[in-house]
Amino acid sequence: MRGFKFTLAAALVCAGAASADIVAPADVVFTDGVAVAASLTGAAGNPAEGAKIVGSKKLGNCVACHAVSALADIPFHGEVGPMLDGVGDRWTEAELRGILVNSKNMFEGTVMPAYYKVDGFNRPGNAYTGKPAEGPLDPLLSAQQIEDVIAFLASLKE
Repeated sequence: MRGFKFTLAAALVCAGAASADIVAPADVVFTDGVAVAASLTGAAGNPAEGAKIVGSKKLGNCVACHAVSALADIPFHGEVGPMLDGVGDRWTEAELRGILVNSKNMFEGTVMPAYYKVDGFNRPGNAYTGKPAEGPLDPLLSAQQIEDVIAFLASLKE
């Protein structure tokens, strides 16, 4: 039992240390107003998880607006945004991170959502009640999900 308590305490300390490295949405630093050079998590993203997020209608739903050949098995790719094939050659990881965090900084007037922003916009409603949401808003994607999507997008080379 004593070993279990020690292991549990060590796991909690490690988990706390890992979460301390995550950059909060309000603390993201943009270079030249558009790029975010520093990782939001301090850890590399997972391209396989990023592909799932890009194709998931419950998460990033990027394919609703963008076509990407690497995800051809997912139906109904959109044509509102540019094709994502070769995006890893067109943009640096810092630029991709900046676009995902807040696309409006790079592309004024875009309909692309800011995936890691929690303030500065009209508050969404609380389900179908007609009342504003209560409490702080969460970003659309977590810091790790952003890093995973960047890893996937950076792998899309010509």
